[in-house]
Amino acid sequence: MAASRNRASVGLDFHYCPDISRSLNDCSDAGYDFAAISIAHPQHRREFMGGKASSKSNFTRSDLLLTSQDWGSLIVGKVSPWIQMDSDDLIIRRNSEQAFEQELQYANYLSLPAVMVSLRSSQCVNLARYLYHRLMTGFTNQIWVQLGMKALELDTGDVVSDALIPDDLTAADLDSWEWWNKLRTLCGSHKRLGLALIVPEDLPTDEEIERWLGEPIRCVVLATNVFLTNKKGYPVLSKPHQQLIQRLFRLDRQVMISGHSRHADKALAPYQQYLAYLYQTMPPLDPVASFAKGYEDYLQCPLQPLMDNLESQTYEIFEKDPVKYSEYQKAMYLAILDKVPEDEKDSKHIVLMVVGAGRGPLVKAALTAAQKADRKVNVYAIEKNPNAVVTLLHLKNELWGDSVTVVSCDMREWKAPEKADILVSELLGSFGDNELSPECLDGAQKFLRDDGVSIPQSYTSYLSPLQSSKLYNEVRQVREKDKHPEAHFETPYVVRLHSRRELADAQPLFTFHHPNKASVIDNNRYGSLKFTIKNNNCLLHGFAGYFETQLYKDVMLSIVPQTHSEGMFSWFPAFFPIREPMYLTRDCTVEVHFWRLVNPQKVWYEWCISRPQATDIHNPNGRSYTIGL
Repeated sequence: MAASRNRASVGLDFHYCPDISRSLNDCSDAGYDFAAISIAHPQHRREFMGGKASSKSNFTRSDLLLTSQDWGSLIVGKVSPWIQMDSDDLIIRRNSEQAFEQELQYANYLSLPAVMVSLRSSQCVNLARYLYHRLMTGFTNQIWVQLGMKALELDTGDVVSDALIPDDLTAADLDSWEWWNKLRTLCGSHKRLGLALIVPEDLPTDEEIERWLGEPIRCVVLATNVFLTNKKGYPVLSKPHQQLIQRLFRLDRQVMISGHSRHADKALAPYQQYLAYLYQTMPPLDPVASFAKGYEDYLQCPLQPLMDNLESQTYEIFEKDPVKYSEYQKAMYLAILDKVPEDEKDSKHIVLMVVGAGRGPLVKAALTAAQKADRKVNVYAIEKNPNAVVTLLHLKNELWGDSVTVVSCDMREWKAPEKADILVSELLGSFGDNELSPECLDGAQKFLRDDGVSIPQSYTSYLSPLQSSKLYNEVRQVREKDKHPEAHFETPYVVRLHSRRELADAQPLFTFHHPNKASVIDNNRYGSLKFTIKNNNCLLHGFAGYFETQLYKDVMLSIVPQTHSEGMFSWFPAFFPIREPMYLTRDCTVEVHFWRLVNPQKVWYEWCISRPQATDIHNPNGRSYTIGL
C-alpha cells in the first residue's frame, strides 16, 4: 500500500460494498491500489445484551471471500460510523464500546494493514483509551484517524447525523488539529497512529496546512466534489489543490478518492488517472533532494572524525557536492591574490596548507585556484587517516608531483617545517563546531603566520524550533545497550528533515573565528535564544541545528534555510530532541538554553527549555553523548 518512488498510490473509498470480490476487481481495473471498506455491514447495528450481540445474523462478510494476501495488502477497514465511544448516554457508549472492540478484533483477525476511525469532535477520551489499549496489547494494524483539515469537514458523503457537536464550543472545539493532538497525546503519540486527512473544497490557510504537514499523515482523502470539470468533461483539481497534493506526494503520502463520480459516463477511473498524471508531472527534484532521496527523516549519528577514520565511501559522497568545492576554490583564489600582488607573482611563493585533506578535493581546488590566479603556491596536505594518505600519495605521484607535500599526521601534533600563509580546512559539521573544528584549528594555527589567513574565517551555529511527530517517534525507537535509559533523547542527530514544520526562523547561537587571537583560548560556550511562535497552536518536538560559514571575505556557505547555498548537499541539518513534546500556543515565547562544554578528553552539548515550560537539562555532563578529542 505504500507509495512507490515512480507512481502514486491511490485508493478508493467504498461507502457500500455488497460484493467485495467484484468491488475489488472494479477497483483494480480502474487503476486503484487499495480499497477502504466497512468492516461491518453499514446498516447492521448490533445491540449487545449480556456481552453478546442480540442480532441473529453475522455482523460482517466471511474472510473466505478474499485471500489472506488480498486482505492484508489491499483492504483498509472502516469502523462503523454510528459508533459513539464518548457518548453521554451510558447504553449508547457501552454498546459502541463492544461493537468497536468486535470490529477491531475482526480487523486484526483479517490482518488488515490499517483501520480507519472517524474523529468527529474534541470529545475523544474514551475513544483514545480504547485505541491505546489495543495498540499496546497485540493489535498489529495501523490506525488511520479520519478527520478534516478544517473543523467539521467530515462531509465526504458519509455524514453522520448524530455526530457529537458540543453545545459550549471553544476555540479547541473548532480546530480539528486540536482534536487530533488531544487524541494522539492520550495515545502516547504511538507510532502506529496516523492520519487520514480530509481535504476540503476550500483549503485552510497556508499556516494551517504547514502545521498538518508536520503530522504523521498516512493518507489524504479527496471527495469527488472537490474536483472541477475541464473542457473535455474530465475531473481536475484547482491550482491550490494541485500544489497541496504534489507536496504530499513528495512526502510519499497516499491518496484516497471518496464519493460517487460527478462526471457523467466517466465512472471513477479518471480520478485515479488524473492523480497519476499529477504525480508524473511533478517538477524534478533539486540536487539536494535528489541526493537525499531515501534518507528523509532517517536519523544518523554525527561523524567523529577525530576518533574514527572515515571510509572511502564517505569521502566519495562528500566529494560529489557541486557547490562546496567551487566556493572553496573561489575563496582560495581571492586569498592567493591578496597574498601575492601582481608585481610579485614571479618572485614570491606562498605556502598553503590543507589540514584534514581527506582524499584531496581541497588540494585539487587549491592547485586550480593557484593556476587561475597565476601565482606560485607550495601546498601541504596534512591527513591523519592512514588509508586516505594512500590515496593522497597516489595523486601526488600521478598528478601533483613536487607541488604538493603529503603529511601523514594529526594536525595538532605536526611540527611544520615552515609557516603557512593560508590554512584551509573542511572540518565543519552539521552544527558548525560539532566535529571539533575549533579544537582542531586552534591546535593547527601554531604553524600559521601572524598575518596568515584561515579558510574558513568564521562559522556560526543556528537553531530553530521544530514540530515533527515522525522524528519524535524515530527517536523513541532508538535503543542502545549500556546507556542511560533516556540517552536517545539526549543525543543530537544528523537528519534530512522531511516531515516537519519549522515553528520560527533560525537564530544564531555560537560563533567561532579563525585564527583565534584570544590570549586564553576557551571553546566553552553558553547561549540562550527566544523564539516567538507566530503560528497556530502546535507541538514542539526539538530543535533543528544549522550553520553558516564565511570562507573568505564575501564567499559564504550555509545550510540555514533562509540563506541555504543553492545546490549544496554536503551537510544535512542536526536535530536536538526534547524528551516530551511541548504544547505551544500562538504568540507564546520559547526560550531555549544551550551549552557547549569542553574538557581535556571530550566535548558535549547540554540543552534545556525555560519558557513556556521548564524542562530538565538534557545530556548533563555528557552522560549520553560526547565527541571525543
